[in-house]
Amino acid sequence: MSQPEIPGLLYSEAENDLRQAVRALFTERCQPADVLARTERGDAYDLGLWHTLAADLGCGGLLIPESAGGAGASYREAAVVAEETGRSVAPVPYLGSAAVATAALLAAAGPEPAADPDRKLLGSLADGTVTAALAVPFESAPDSELPRSVRVTGPPPGGSPAGDPAAGSARLTGTAARLADALPADVLLVPADGVPYGLYAVDAHAGGVTRSPVVSLDGTRQLCDLTLDAVPARRIAAGDTAAAAVRAALSAGAATLAAEQLGLAERCLEMTVGYAKERHQFARPIGSFQAIKHRLADLYVLVAQARAASRYAAACLADGSPDAPVAVAMAKAYCGEAAVKAAEECVQLHGGIGFTWEHPAQLYLKRAKSGSIAFGTPDRHRAALAGLVNLPGITA
Repeated sequence: MSQPEIPGLLYSEAENDLRQAVRALFTERCQPADVLARTERGDAYDLGLWHTLAADLGCGGLLIPESAGGAGASYREAAVVAEETGRSVAPVPYLGSAAVATAALLAAAGPEPAADPDRKLLGSLADGTVTAALAVPFESAPDSELPRSVRVTGPPPGGSPAGDPAAGSARLTGTAARLADALPADVLLVPADGVPYGLYAVDAHAGGVTRSPVVSLDGTRQLCDLTLDAVPARRIAAGDTAAAAVRAALSAGAATLAAEQLGLAERCLEMTVGYAKERHQFARPIGSFQAIKHRLADLYVLVAQARAASRYAAACLADGSPDAPVAVAMAKAYCGEAAVKAAEECVQLHGGIGFTWEHPAQLYLKRAKSGSIAFGTPDRHRAALAGLVNLPGITA
């Protein structure tokens, strides 16, 4: 008796075509030397590259329905692009804007948003004219407590009271720390404590908005702290809908980041195998030594298993499967550790050159380590997974 096929785990022809287009773009404009140069001068994000990826290739609106100006694709396609961004350690806000912020907006407005402001914002994200970010600490897991460091402090001048659902506008005051992809954002989606709790859209260039870059381990994805001082904001969702939108965004972020970590791990394996074939020691390629063969074989198995976990999480989100929380927790836990292991092996097996600043291995290691902490550590997701499948006595 044959086993039923699990849909979504194999790459479709359309996904492979999308991968080729994105990889060609990054090969042309995102070489490791280019990325390293940006980290050295503190100019982390390549906004020109991001505009080409988001607008010209249409990757900014993969998750956005066609009725709102997007591509009407799914998390499967979004995961393919994430794999390529990890493979090239691309300094673009794809994760924060095209995955996390977009997921928050879609969860708040529904798959077919009826409100004109929501449709307009989604359309601007899809055509690449606007970049958005969710104002939640980068380390927040999908099951984290809702952030309450920003409060609704009153209505804007001439506006309706903040508690008026019809008005949808207020002033926000407070801080949010360690935000990813918020520095290049035009719109910030800010969860704010009030009556009721809400999710608000804030013009990132408005008066009273201060974004302060912080020292980040991963120089290709710079973090920042956000301060809001009585900033006008438009309410997108309130109460349970707002809370669900934040959690949906964090879940989408965890799954998309798992795909990015898969691409990173795969590239580290390729680089290391290539080096082991070329580097000679004692008149033999180092890849011919049994110890090196075993380490590379183990790494190959690790990457293959990470691909299965990541693809299943993307498929569950794409299909709206009730198994999505389990799949996302499993993927983020496994892919996070796989990426760090692959990057560490890349550094180690490149020998002395792997430890130099000029070699790209350090870029992969830093992004892998940063990504393993983001949206919940592997231990945090394993603890969540234990709860989801009713394994008692396990805590984060």
